[in-house]
Amino acid sequence: MTALEKLKARLDKNFHICVGLDTDINKIPKHLLTEKEPVLEFNRIIIESTAEYAASYKINFAFYERFGARGFDSLAQTLALIPSNVLVIADAKRGDIGNTSEMYAKAVFEELGFDSITLHPYMGYDSLQPFLSYADKINFILALTSNKGASDFEKQKLQSGKFVFQEVIEKVNEWNTNKNCGIVFGATKIDELKENISSFGNLVVLLPGVGAQGGSLEEVASSFNQAKNGNYLVNVSRALLYCDESPGFSKSVTTLIKNYNQTVFDLS
Repeated sequence: MTALEKLKARLDKNFHICVGLDTDINKIPKHLLTEKEPVLEFNRIIIESTAEYAASYKINFAFYERFGARGFDSLAQTLALIPSNVLVIADAKRGDIGNTSEMYAKAVFEELGFDSITLHPYMGYDSLQPFLSYADKINFILALTSNKGASDFEKQKLQSGKFVFQEVIEKVNEWNTNKNCGIVFGATKIDELKENISSFGNLVVLLPGVGAQGGSLEEVASSFNQAKNGNYLVNVSRALLYCDESPGFSKSVTTLIKNYNQTVFDLS
């Protein structure tokens, strides 16, 4: 299955929750710290508790890179635990000159076998082209992010009167010739989401920021429903991963993701 086929199969079920595996060893339930590989064991439980209901998974490289070679081994083993019919996003935010991006793309798509990746567009089209050439993958390009610092650059106005993030969205639509592009748009920027949702076209939208960062799942789902656009993923990380510290936390995780899906369904 291509990345888009995997995603469409889940979206057709009205599943829109992306489980963010930003696994912090300092936040996982304490009873797991006696395990040989605590992070990997935690991820296994989270995946088994959510695989039936998740639209996708997003593995944040930073939480694995910090452990060096051992961390990359844990990342690869985590990836292997995820069912092959579920989209997996490498949250690596790559983007560099062409030959460097080519190596990054080979690493993520060929060596590790991810379906998708997050990218930043600051260096322009040629820095992203090696990723976009993989027609069977999905590339989520940063447009308007969920953090406060988004205003430093992404919300600067150009001479045309458009914001930088609006220019990015326009460019990504142009680059989407293989139908393998998406954008990252912060769920915390709900006013901007409502104002710009009509410009998204056929782009898949990944929305981080729900939960710990203060974004509202209800507002996001309502906005897409009103726009008659079901092509979106709402990433939830900390609010889902650490919803229960008890040894039986898997049941709480399953209940919570089912509740998230029900919320989206009720608003559709």
